[in-house]
Amino acid sequence: MLAAVVLVCGALVVAANHHHRVHHDLDHSTASTPAAPVVRSVSGQFRGSWMSSRRGRQFEAYRGVRYAQPPVGELRFQPPQLMENYTSEVDASQDGPACPQPTFNNYPVHEDCLRLNVYTPDHQSKKPLPVVVFMHAGGFYSVSGRSDVAGPQHLLDRDLVLVTINYRLGSLGFLSTGDKYAPGNNGFKDQVAALRWVQRNIAAFGGDPNLVTISGYSAGSFSVMLHMISPMSKGLFHRAISMSGSPISQIVIPRHQRHLAERQAKLLQCPTDSSKAIIDCLKTKTSKELGDSLDKMFDFGYDPVLLWVPIHEQDFGQEMFLPQQPLAAVCAGRLQRLPYIVSQTHDEFFWKALDVLRNPKAFDNWRADWPGLAKIALYLTIAGDNSSITAAANRLKQAYLGGKDINNDTATADGFGKLYSDAIIGFGAHRLVNLAARQSPRPVYYYEFGYIGNSSHYVDPDTKRPIAAAHHDDLLYLFNVSYSFPSIPPSDSKDSKMVDKMTAIFYNFARHGDPNDRGDTPELADMSWPQFKPDERKYLRVDTPFSVRSNLFEERFKVWEELFPLDYQTCK
Repeated sequence: MLAAVVLVCGALVVAANHHHRVHHDLDHSTASTPAAPVVRSVSGQFRGSWMSSRRGRQFEAYRGVRYAQPPVGELRFQPPQLMENYTSEVDASQDGPACPQPTFNNYPVHEDCLRLNVYTPDHQSKKPLPVVVFMHAGGFYSVSGRSDVAGPQHLLDRDLVLVTINYRLGSLGFLSTGDKYAPGNNGFKDQVAALRWVQRNIAAFGGDPNLVTISGYSAGSFSVMLHMISPMSKGLFHRAISMSGSPISQIVIPRHQRHLAERQAKLLQCPTDSSKAIIDCLKTKTSKELGDSLDKMFDFGYDPVLLWVPIHEQDFGQEMFLPQQPLAAVCAGRLQRLPYIVSQTHDEFFWKALDVLRNPKAFDNWRADWPGLAKIALYLTIAGDNSSITAAANRLKQAYLGGKDINNDTATADGFGKLYSDAIIGFGAHRLVNLAARQSPRPVYYYEFGYIGNSSHYVDPDTKRPIAAAHHDDLLYLFNVSYSFPSIPPSDSKDSKMVDKMTAIFYNFARHGDPNDRGDTPELADMSWPQFKPDERKYLRVDTPFSVRSNLFEERFKVWEELFPLDYQTCK
């Protein structure tokens, strides 16, 4: 079982030995309100509940809404089937389940998990409101869009409609055998179905279907970028925000991941002699068996962090989400021409190094086989033989560790932490923003989140205090992660002011395609965030105070550019 609250690709994996208090005080559904809100759309009628924002604003919540048919029985491992009509009133008063993943304490998971939540200040708003759709983190195998991990209380102080979605995870969402039995990418096709549902229904909730911003973190950030090149997603949104994650990096997007299908089959005592045998047998297993097998799917520890990845689909007559390599699609001019924000945090996955240094077995393994472990954990899938991979691994060791073996000291913790961060997130974000700025005529903005507040997804085990701006930490100021963290009450505290600033950035960008203040967000009156340009690579450093800087981590990324060369102008 995963230990405590494990950070995996930005995820809060719901797991045993939970060491945070669980806060339920933020679900302000109230019995004192005389009647639950009701919305009627072209698809059906939805009965919701009332909730309260961070500053006490009452808003409407419609939770647990199925946007696709339950992907169970014969629909398991199949593309989603959009819910176009509801035959009776939908009870949308409570969250639906998360998709199958390891959990404890009866946390609600179920295979019937293709649900979304809609939060609106007023479904009868005189002026249609901008819509923000959020795709959660979790390495494509954990977390959800439920209100206890993607709580709306921060953003709903703004005049916008928020939609948070679930999509199938792990083998249930991303099984790919390289043939007609499992072409792959069903989890992304779930997201497309949710976006189609939004286009069909969101006007009834007060949202503007012509002003939809898709946003996502980590795995969700990967997803956002892929929607910008997918033929299935064209026309479904109008701005995009990719936070801490990019599918364009040193990571190779494969044609299939049959090895994971076979690994999943073996774990559940299924045959592996044919794709049909794998699928037929896995269909007989419970979703709990599939979800609970996650821990044994990794190569070692919890590496590679990105276990399931997008598939460059092969054509078996299915509607294809990703018919082309992401880099090739961008270079061919297929990136949707939309305002775009790209980001990373200052310290990202620094804690992965600390995990290795604190684990004697992992420490010894890394010292004994640096190239072998680096190949997997750092995604050094370089064309060629093992000698080229070894050379790349040693070149990175030279750049980040001075060529020395890892040691249990601060120099290793710093260098190895930066190496993990750049391999998993940093270099991909760098490559993505530089390509987007060249390929799109629309504004591109880049930020680095460096603020260290009272809470973090990683705290020092001795002091119990945050020590860095970790992967996922900026989300604490956009969402109430009430499952794991205390609320941030409105006050003059630095954390409270950061909530106001981060939500203002989202609000402005969703409205205008520009995060800067236009006179009605005083929190940002002192901010002047320039566009990121190929020859003027400026970014916003989000900290106290905000500042504009240039050339984020480019000295560190030189070694990656050397190992994975690309001319950003010619795409060669």
